[in-house]
Amino acid sequence: MTFAEQLRSDPDLGPNFTYWRHIKPAPPKLAPIPCGTDPRIAQALACRGIKSLYSHQAEALEAGLAGEDVVVVTPTASGKTLCYNLPVLQSLLDDPEARALYLFPTKALAQDQLDELHGLIGAIGVGLKTFTYDGDTPGDARRAVRAAGHVVITNPDMLHTGILPHHTKWMKLFENLRFVVIDELHQYRGVFGSNVANVIRRLRRICRFYGSSPAFICCSATIANPGELAEGLIGRPVKVIDRDGSPRREKVVAIYNPPVINRELGIRRSAMKSAKELAERLLRLNVQTIVFAPSRVMVEVLLRRLRDSFRALKPGEREVIYGYRSGYLPLERRKVEAGLRDGEVRGVVATNALELGIDIGGLEAAVLLGYPGTIASAVQQMGRAGRSQALSFAVLVANSTPVNQYLVRHPEFLFDGSVETGTIDPDNLVVRVSHLKCAGFELPFDAGEEFGPDTPEVLEFLDEEGILHRSEGRYHWMAESYPAEQVSLRSASIDNFVIIEDGPKPKVIGEMDRPSAPLLIHDEAIYMHGGRQFHVDRLDWEEKKAYVRAVDVDYYTDANLAVDLKVLEQAGESRGRNCERFHGDVAITWLATIFKKIKLDTLENVGWGKIHLPQEDFHTTSYWVALGPDASAGLSRGELQAGLWGVSRLAAGVAPLFVMCDQKDLQAVAQVRSPFTGAPTLFLYERNPGGVGLAKGLYDAHDDLLAAALDLAKGCPCSAGCPSCVGPGPDEHDGGKAAAITLLRRLTADATA
Repeated sequence: MTFAEQLRSDPDLGPNFTYWRHIKPAPPKLAPIPCGTDPRIAQALACRGIKSLYSHQAEALEAGLAGEDVVVVTPTASGKTLCYNLPVLQSLLDDPEARALYLFPTKALAQDQLDELHGLIGAIGVGLKTFTYDGDTPGDARRAVRAAGHVVITNPDMLHTGILPHHTKWMKLFENLRFVVIDELHQYRGVFGSNVANVIRRLRRICRFYGSSPAFICCSATIANPGELAEGLIGRPVKVIDRDGSPRREKVVAIYNPPVINRELGIRRSAMKSAKELAERLLRLNVQTIVFAPSRVMVEVLLRRLRDSFRALKPGEREVIYGYRSGYLPLERRKVEAGLRDGEVRGVVATNALELGIDIGGLEAAVLLGYPGTIASAVQQMGRAGRSQALSFAVLVANSTPVNQYLVRHPEFLFDGSVETGTIDPDNLVVRVSHLKCAGFELPFDAGEEFGPDTPEVLEFLDEEGILHRSEGRYHWMAESYPAEQVSLRSASIDNFVIIEDGPKPKVIGEMDRPSAPLLIHDEAIYMHGGRQFHVDRLDWEEKKAYVRAVDVDYYTDANLAVDLKVLEQAGESRGRNCERFHGDVAITWLATIFKKIKLDTLENVGWGKIHLPQEDFHTTSYWVALGPDASAGLSRGELQAGLWGVSRLAAGVAPLFVMCDQKDLQAVAQVRSPFTGAPTLFLYERNPGGVGLAKGLYDAHDDLLAAALDLAKGCPCSAGCPSCVGPGPDEHDGGKAAAITLLRRLTADATA
């Protein structure tokens, strides 16, 4: 009996598996190494036991050598690395002066791919120089990279701030650039992808200046629109290679729905406890396991609980379960990665930082604590198990949120449905103007030069503002500031907070992005790191430092936010069934107000405190629905309030099924009488400043969104509302579920309305 069958036959666990699929292995589709490939490459591959290529690898090699822009879209562990390494190495062997630039979304992935490329170059036996260039690269090494690097491996942030603004030091690279590789393409969506698309605009502009025109090779996990996303990112057409030739390995995929412990209230057993129990069973069966948790706090709580379960180990025995998330120092992460590869680490609890293709060996099981927000991410996380020839197991442990319970009842969305569309908006005015300034700093603009729509008008505006100066038909940089340092590519601020453990010799133990700081490292917070707990004695907001000390307490902290919303401008409006729908720009003000102390074991609230930090403001985009009189007819104000709150929670819960985003990328606000519409109104706004098209996507998906929300509410077995559908409602008002269903029926074509 396999370890997966042991789980399914367990009387305590088995009944809670609501979906179980056994995927049988299938052979690969092979193709010969294309004619014209350097014999040294073929010999190096043969030394690794590779005598032929997967069909998609051969197709990518031929397209790359023909100078085509391509995007390769195949599952995890399908050998996408060779799709770009082979054409790059062939080009470098043909012309020793040629250069290539590799872009990875994280430094960890860049380092991992450097090791892979070094191994292949060593097997070929040539003196090709390959370097990483990021914030950790020493100053003397940077000079060597600029002068002699055949392959420069970096990340978009470093290209943005450290390479493009200093292109005169990189003349050798830009004059001879043949290939630009963009791996993990699906990560470049939303505000990050919109910014990176403008970085690529700047890169191509500098290449034109130096007389080069590199080909782009993009690789992605499965998404619905790889060609569209790649073309939006690089600004020109691409060839899509999506016929996977890799073998399909034997695997079991499952959904586990924790049992209901209070049927009347619809309350289920904690998903965290269920994930911990599954992981513990797997580890006791000596199955190397990764657990994906949705947040840094969850990683630390789960890590502590799993370690506590194995404390009966002999004293002095090495720890075999580790955490892995952003905020850990690089050496900590490298140690965990190496331990997973050599088998010393048997279990790891991670955020999506390990979702990407970092080599961590052949894990046997993956446990997902809740739906990660997109089908693409779920497939990536499940794909972390199953890189060896043995049976692998992946399970989604559903929590009580609406989208998780919807997937429990409709697993076809996850396993058989279309993956989401990656959305970017390179022409977002706020984003583009920031990068146009950066481009103007790098090279003067000609009067007729294009950098997205309405470039002449934007250049004139920057001239009037004294940022650029027009002279003889060209726009020259005039401001004293260095623009790239003021532009963050990611949704988080460029300002990171340093976390310092106080003591005789204070030491830095981690870092935190600005948006997360008010929620996780405010005064009196319990910050968790590496399975240990730290009390935040003081947060110095101005200096961006949090001073902490180690403690051992039986609770963690969870902060609340107060949000105020104002409509700035409508960009679209249309009539819906008994409503009007809109999308446009809004202003958001949010403030961390209080925090709760929550017991680790029982999750009960055992105290609270106030948070004293300044408010944060930003502009973004929103989709909103104003209810007509017929939609709310016959409902009391209390019922309307509870129903509208329930609809907002349902709509926000299922929204990630229609636009490619994380659950945290959207926030719902319900106003019983909105000052902007004069009617009961539901807002779903983007939490990324400026917005990246999610609001427009929800506006277009209006009918399907509300229909899915209604289906979820009607299918939930609770009587009056529960965490799986509308929640308890404001002030625990009864009838919230019934009122939400009534509203949704009136807003859709439901025949039972």
